[in-house]
Amino acid sequence: MPGAIANHPVTELLTLSRQLAWGASKILRAYYRGETEQDGVALDLDVKEKKDGPVTAADLAVNHYVLQHLKDALGEETFGYLSEETYKAQADAKPFPQDWVWILDPLDGTRDFIDQTGEYAFHLALTYQGRPMLTVVACPEAERVYFASKGNGAFVETADGNVQPLTVSASDRPEDLTIVASRTHRDERFNHLLASLPCKDKLYVGSVGGKIAAIVDGRAEVYLSLSGKSAPKDWDMAAPELILTEAGGQFTHFSGEPLQYNTGDVNQWGGLMASNGHCHNTLCTIANDVLAAYDQAAQS
Repeated sequence: MPGAIANHPVTELLTLSRQLAWGASKILRAYYRGETEQDGVALDLDVKEKKDGPVTAADLAVNHYVLQHLKDALGEETFGYLSEETYKAQADAKPFPQDWVWILDPLDGTRDFIDQTGEYAFHLALTYQGRPMLTVVACPEAERVYFASKGNGAFVETADGNVQPLTVSASDRPEDLTIVASRTHRDERFNHLLASLPCKDKLYVGSVGGKIAAIVDGRAEVYLSLSGKSAPKDWDMAAPELILTEAGGQFTHFSGEPLQYNTGDVNQWGGLMASNGHCHNTLCTIANDVLAAYDQAAQS
């Protein structure tokens, strides 16, 4: 990765991204706790159920905060900006023309946010020609910000300003690996896949950002996503992917192909495997075989 991106030093962009992650965390925590504004009125989540899941006032507040700061600092000529709200505003689904595109998820795990599990996250990724180059993931309730840039490693920052490098676990036997999964969003096909893998232990965590944080923190080694009637979006995966791979892990389709972002279709269809890397190809092969057998049985 170059030392500068469109005349902006990488360190400068990382600093800006980390500042925005902490600022977004403050906003999300305020809504999460129903804190009062200056006029004494409590912040209202104003939950609206949408086709792809709920949207709250917290999503919209963070979306506005981050995009305004990015555009004020960087402009809109060199950089594109993709988030759930900007995507909906597009007249038709097409890639942004810029090579450099910011991809934002202001509130990953909205249902966990509403249900008060504490397992929600904030994602921000800067991609180049469809691949992540600089990203941050914030877990507001844990008061941790994870960040990475291509080729420079992954790190975690705590509220006191302490920064530590991240490295995935060294576990290298499938039966010793822990899978981190959602408590919900699992259909019968996905439950069958989970039950068929050799990994014995399960850890249940909300939000994709929280799941990848569990892997880079060493609490788990494997995360799987399998689309059904719907699929995860670019903004769910782009930021966590680079955090994991820069910490030594792998994040691919079950086929082994890399994920691509800003293609015009924000859905990440199919099966996705994130892991500490040591059994990645083996688990991808098992997952493909299990699903092929399941689908064949379902059709007979």
